[in-house]
Amino acid sequence: MAKRIVLLGAPGAGKGTQAKMLIDKYKIPQISTGDILRKAVADGTPLGKEAKVIMDSGGLVSDKIVLGLVEERIKQPDCKTGFILDGFPRNTAQAEALDKILSGMDMPLTIALNIDVDMNDLLKRLTGRRTCKSCQQMYNIYFSAPKKEGTCDKCGGVLFQRDDDKEATIKKRLEVYTQQTAPLIDYYSKKNIMKTVMGVGSINDIFNKVTAVLG
Repeated sequence: MAKRIVLLGAPGAGKGTQAKMLIDKYKIPQISTGDILRKAVADGTPLGKEAKVIMDSGGLVSDKIVLGLVEERIKQPDCKTGFILDGFPRNTAQAEALDKILSGMDMPLTIALNIDVDMNDLLKRLTGRRTCKSCQQMYNIYFSAPKKEGTCDKCGGVLFQRDDDKEATIKKRLEVYTQQTAPLIDYYSKKNIMKTVMGVGSINDIFNKVTAVLG
């Protein structure tokens, strides 16, 4: 049976890692709106040209264009056996429009999967990140700290915290996610396709929970 999945989860929940493993296991593509937007612009497709004008002027690409790109992507042969939508839809208006498109193609979503992680854990995962200035090796001061504070184990370089990993920025991102995505969880629950997996434990533990839910 085709697996047409919408993947939900806050920043830091480990969605990207799980998506990569699902792609390998089920041999289905991951559809990221950022990726298909960049490709459409690079390829100069009609929708890509339209999007480029908006992006060049600093505007936000409309839902209509994004949905058009998603529809074009899902019509590709590699989506016949399923796909994983990651980072889209972001709100219920987009979810409703997506459902209309998919129902017209007779390819309804089979599952909305939420990887749920406690907010305090997410804050530690994200604000604890440190990156080596020299070799870009990543650490986490809570979960995978370097042997010597502030120094990279690999090359002895200086570790720093990226601006987008600072607490105020992270809290804002998590707030936005909660405001936009809580209604999506409700929306897909009403359609009886919502499943939640706790994103705690090792990557493989979480993956085993995810595949058990997907069947």
